[in-house]
Amino acid sequence: MPVLSSGHPVPRYARLAQLLRQRIDKGVWKPGEHLPRLEDLMLEFDVARVTVRQAVALLAQDGWVNVSRGRGTIVQARAAQDKTLVLETSLSDMADAYRTDKPTLTLIDEQIAEPPALPADCGPPVAVYRHLRRVHARDGEPYCVISIHLDETIFKKAARRFRRETIIPVLLEMPDVHIARAHQTLRISVADVETSKLLGVPLNSAVGEVVRVFHDTKGRVMYLAEITYRAEYIRFQMELKA
Repeated sequence: MPVLSSGHPVPRYARLAQLLRQRIDKGVWKPGEHLPRLEDLMLEFDVARVTVRQAVALLAQDGWVNVSRGRGTIVQARAAQDKTLVLETSLSDMADAYRTDKPTLTLIDEQIAEPPALPADCGPPVAVYRHLRRVHARDGEPYCVISIHLDETIFKKAARRFRRETIIPVLLEMPDVHIARAHQTLRISVADVETSKLLGVPLNSAVGEVVRVFHDTKGRVMYLAEITYRAEYIRFQMELKA
């Protein structure tokens, strides 16, 4: 099957632009170098001439390349940007990371929800949750889709902030909310149709899926977050004990 097969909700030229960006990011084409000829890109990705032109125009618009008549398409030097998110291994470090990270939050859905299906070893749920589903973005680029189930009694105490801010720092600032246990898991997966559309990545491209769970003092699941990250944004780091 072609890499840029049809029947995808994200336009083919946008997916091609993303693939070209990834190659530039990895140093396949360095600043000052030319992109391959238009005909070569058409052949490699099995797309029409107009698709390549639109993808290159998108790269030029975002400052990745410079297109000039007679010189071709040249990769532009860009200021180094560390856009990765470190998956912290302690709750305090995680909260600190979120306090300094100010993403743009786009709410997709909000509703009062019954307890979600939980693994047997996850702990009992509370009676009612507030379900928030949203996309987080930096500089206009979406980097994760997050589905949150938060204890409704806690949500009501700071509803305005929970809707506008990242959840964890708000939770830790609430004097009457106590997190008795926190844990998370990470697995590598692939983007489905909806996720690829929301994150602007090719269908079946690599993503990181994180499940994060907080328990209250009674052992109940007070907070459950299921997060899908664009792969290039994840960096997992931990200290290795001797």
